[in-house]
This record gives sequence, structure tokens and C-alpha cells, in this order.
Amino acid sequence: MTGSEALLRRHDTHVMRTYGPPKAAFVRGQGTRLFDAEGGSWLDFLCGLAVTSLGHAHPSVTEAVAQQAATLVHTSNLYVTEPAVILAEHLARLTGWSDARTFFAQCGATANEAAIKLARRHGKAQHPDKTRLVTLDGSFHGRTLATLEATGQPAKHDAFAPLAGFVDTVAHDDAEAVRDAVGPATCGVLLEVVQGEGGVRPLSPEVLQAAREACDEHGAVLIIDEVQTGVGRTGPWFAYQDTDVTPDVVTLAKALANGLPIGACVARGPAAEALGPGDHATTFGGNPVTCAAANAVIEVIESDRLLTTAGARSERLVAGLNDLVASSPLATGVRGRGLLLGLELAGDVAAEVEAGCRDRRLLVNAVAPDVLRLAPPLTVSRAEIDEALAVVGEVLADAA
Repeated sequence: MTGSEALLRRHDTHVMRTYGPPKAAFVRGQGTRLFDAEGGSWLDFLCGLAVTSLGHAHPSVTEAVAQQAATLVHTSNLYVTEPAVILAEHLARLTGWSDARTFFAQCGATANEAAIKLARRHGKAQHPDKTRLVTLDGSFHGRTLATLEATGQPAKHDAFAPLAGFVDTVAHDDAEAVRDAVGPATCGVLLEVVQGEGGVRPLSPEVLQAAREACDEHGAVLIIDEVQTGVGRTGPWFAYQDTDVTPDVVTLAKALANGLPIGACVARGPAAEALGPGDHATTFGGNPVTCAAANAVIEVIESDRLLTTAGARSERLVAGLNDLVASSPLATGVRGRGLLLGLELAGDVAAEVEAGCRDRRLLVNAVAPDVLRLAPPLTVSRAEIDEALAVVGEVLADAA
């Protein structure tokens, strides 16, 4: 039995089976590469689900974490630590919101949970019955009960029904449906500019504008979930910054600390004052080690001009995927933004293509039955993009 097989067997014995059988086990990472126990190298174009945007084991993040872990690891949110304050200042600057206030959480689900509670608190200050939330079909906002209900994927609800019944879910591509769904009882609208788990599906400008206008008309808050799209993944710092719409609240996680667990709910204007003492809390929010990692991520992206570099890498990857569309009968289109891309396939063959890529040690995933997701790090090289494209091309040729 190999070292990887032994590790997989130990996992199967004592870890809850919530993700299905794992396909591989890794012991080390470096840049865009992961390594198994036998020393095998795998090209990582999934980034831990759009998390390790600086690649694995980035030296600046490693140094920041080591220094902070040797200095101060935890105090709880009863007290102030400098890394959390610095990070909140960074987020105010990057959003361009001088009045921004941040609640720090541990992940995307808990950041969205905070945003939902904020929206409800803001709504109830206007009327006690202003508590409903509007979301879009195909969305994904987390696995807590509130964020699960906000997720527009009914198949994920079934095992936990009945849910609370406070969410109105409408079509993702129907601006009028969004307008009609928002009313006096609506406290907020929660959406993604690009639906990541929904199949790398960008929303239309009309839907985004309809959501903004409906929220303004009815005194609701517009929340944009940037858990997967934020921190440079789609081009700018936040995906909404490439649109004409500015939210009241933005939520972050995933790439913010390059693999360490962190979430953030950032609000502006009246929404930033909605939560008061005792309304919401979390023991590990604003942890100094994870905040130090996040500060290092932001500083590296800025100092290395990775938003610009990633834009060039995106153009190369999109061009290569479009070449595959032109040459393979199984590839039908490319969608997404920046380095969050989906290769559309002819039929429900994405799982087969994912498996073929994995057999060739390229990590991508079937985000929908007919869509293959690619989300390499912002630091990906030209050569690594060409290598990945060659593998996908081989797999498509074999499958066809």
C-alpha cells in the first residue's frame, strides 16, 4: 500500500463522509503544484476552490503567519489586535468606502450569515415584519441553515427540510422577476456577480441594476457575495467593481488569507451601523494569525501587481479554451471572468473530463454536469497555462 493509499484509508475510517470518496491525498504544495506522498506532482487549477490565489506555501504569507503565531495567536473579539484593525482598514480602502465597517468571521458561510442577520436587523428597524430575503436560482451562499436556505439549489435543501421559509428565490436571468420579488417585507437581496458553484455563470447588468433599484425603492440592503469572486479572482479586487452597481454589503472569504480560515462582512452607510453590541459575535473572528495572513495577501497582490498579471494570464487561458472550442466537438463555449472560468461542454460529460484530467494530474472540477471549472492562482505562469490547456485538449480528444 502506498503512502497516499494509507492516508486515504485512515481518512475513510474516521472522517465524516460529507464530501464523497476523496480522489487524491496531498502532503505538500508549492506554487501551482501539489505533491502526493510518493512525490508525484499535480498541477492545481482549482486552488482549493478558488482559495490559494497566491499559490501554495507563498513565502510572504508563511513569514507573516510564523511571525504572528510566535507573537500573539488569540485574544477573542473582546479585545483589539493590530492585524484585525489593519485588515479592516485595507478593506475600507479596497472597496473605496471611507465609512466601511467589517465583521470578521471564519468562512464564507459565516460571513453570509452575518450579512443576513445585518439585513434583518436593518429591516426590522424600519418595520418589525421587514425580514424576507431575495436570492437567485443557482446561487450558493453556504451550508448553515440560513445560508443553505439562501442558496438557490433545492436539491441541497431536501435533506434538511423544512427550512425557515424567509427566502424568496427567483430566476437568475430575469430582471423583472427580481423587481417583483422585492417588496415592503424585503430586508435584503443577496446575489453573486458570477455564480461560482452555480456553474461559473455571470449575472447580466440588467439583473444587477434591477436588484439595486429595487433595494433603493424598498429600503432593503443589497448584499453581494464575493466569497469566490473577491480578492482579484475576476480581475478587480471585487467583481462588483467591474459593474455599474455598488452594494451596501459585500462578503469575502476563500482567497482572503490564501488558505487560512477567515471570512469578512463589509458594510457601508446605514448598513454599517445596523448591528449593535450583542447582536452578533464569534469567538475566532478577527483572529490575529489569519488577519496577518490576509494582510500579507493584500500586500503581495499590490506589490507584485498581480491584478494586472492575472488579467494577462486570463486572456491567455480564455484564448486557449476558445481554441479548444474551435477544435473539439465536446467543447461548446467559455464563460466567467478573470481566472474564474467555465468550459461549457456538449452534454453531461464534465465529470468524465474532470476524471480524465485528474488521471493526467491536472486538478479541475465539474462545477455543473456540462461545465468544467478552472480557477488557477493569480500567480500562474504562461507555461503552466499551456500545460493545462494541453491536458484538457488531450482529455477532450479521448472523450470524443
